[in-house]
Amino acid sequence: MSKGLEGAPSEGHARGQVSPGGQLFALVASHRAAGLDFLARLGSGPRRVTSGAVAGSPDVSGAVVLSTCNRFEVYFELAAGSDAAAARDGVVSIISSCSGVPEGELGGSLDFLSGHEMTEHLFSVGAGLDSAVVGEREIAGQLRRALAAAQETGTAGGGLIRLFQAASRASRDVGSLTKLGDAGRSMVSVALDLAAAKLGRVGTAGLSVVVIGTGAYAGSTLALLAAGHCSNVSVFSWSGRAGGFAETRGAAALSQAELPAAIRNADVVIGCSGRGSRLGTDKFRRWRQGTQGRLVVVDLALSRDFEPETGNIPGIDLITLEDVRLASPREHSAAVQEATVLVRHASLRFEEERQSRQMDSAIVALRSHMQQVLAGELERIRNQHACPATAEAVEFAVRRVVRQLMHVPTARARELAASGRHGDYTAALEALYGLTVGPADAVGPAGQGVCGQETRPESGLEAGKKSLTARAS
Repeated sequence: MSKGLEGAPSEGHARGQVSPGGQLFALVASHRAAGLDFLARLGSGPRRVTSGAVAGSPDVSGAVVLSTCNRFEVYFELAAGSDAAAARDGVVSIISSCSGVPEGELGGSLDFLSGHEMTEHLFSVGAGLDSAVVGEREIAGQLRRALAAAQETGTAGGGLIRLFQAASRASRDVGSLTKLGDAGRSMVSVALDLAAAKLGRVGTAGLSVVVIGTGAYAGSTLALLAAGHCSNVSVFSWSGRAGGFAETRGAAALSQAELPAAIRNADVVIGCSGRGSRLGTDKFRRWRQGTQGRLVVVDLALSRDFEPETGNIPGIDLITLEDVRLASPREHSAAVQEATVLVRHASLRFEEERQSRQMDSAIVALRSHMQQVLAGELERIRNQHACPATAEAVEFAVRRVVRQLMHVPTARARELAASGRHGDYTAALEALYGLTVGPADAVGPAGQGVCGQETRPESGLEAGKKSLTARAS
């Protein structure tokens, strides 16, 4: 992985050289390298870093932002006529402006990825291989929601849509073909197990639980509580959205006036919001005054729903995201290796198809040029030869010559695409023929050749199956 922002990969073109557009890049920070506190700062600044904000850069034509408690990642598509380094700097500036984190600090904490490195990283993330709880399935839903949010605002271009959809397919393949994540472990499930253990219980059945928040983690929490036969669950939201959220999930909604009594009588309080007020020690002392039972406070919000000192109050135990990460079980190494094989094959296959797709527009441009020249010559031949048979024979011979002349440039285009050198090919077309090659999205859908013939390359799933079969034998 390319640490930091210096010497950014250019994916086929030199620094300062403009691009026809459509190239994909990513800026990523994860809990492993940047730490949870840094991720919290990125997500709790003056403004949220959204795909719309990133796509506002003149050098970016599309963006998808994946922001969770374990990572902050921005995937963006280069605008036509822009330079990768300029686009990267523009995205960093936007992240800094929204989060309040200085650009210099971002430069040392964000990794700049492109090409297969970027693709394999996202596929690994979607499969749960890069999660604090290896194999957890919550991240797959977060990928889908990140793409959906960008599509709703019109900021996800065709290249990003295909990238995220392919990552989701790879995630499903890992789930169906390997045992990774069979135990159903997740950040939420580990947190609930820790809470029950602190109360001397096995499972959450019979506990009184208050959930703060109505987002994805809150939904996962309520689903796991229901599966664990915990029926005494209430939900509070600082934004006032608890009513509909709780009703559809079999929980009770709390108003702000009802929150103190609910926490007073609770066994577990779980924070999944990160957007409202932070509950402090004064309120917990006041609301729990006179109670004899223990209270476990679980903070699943990246920017924290509770003050860290809450755990110092007698009778209250605080569980943080860091506690959950440290308590997360390790997956069986064989399952991880099998999933890694599938992810690698899927990401390689995607990159090959993407490179070929980028080259398709160049091949189409060259074929169109040759067809225009051919059409002019054929018209001249028809006008010169009164005999239709002679004109047809000449036309047949000329078309055959053109097909033969196109064979080597087409084959060479595929070879250069496979090695990531599509920029060399398009530059040659411009130098030799004066042809300007448009973005890859201007041609037909992936999997369709320039002659309209469908191609069916071996999928990443098929390649992964073969590899796993070979390993087993």
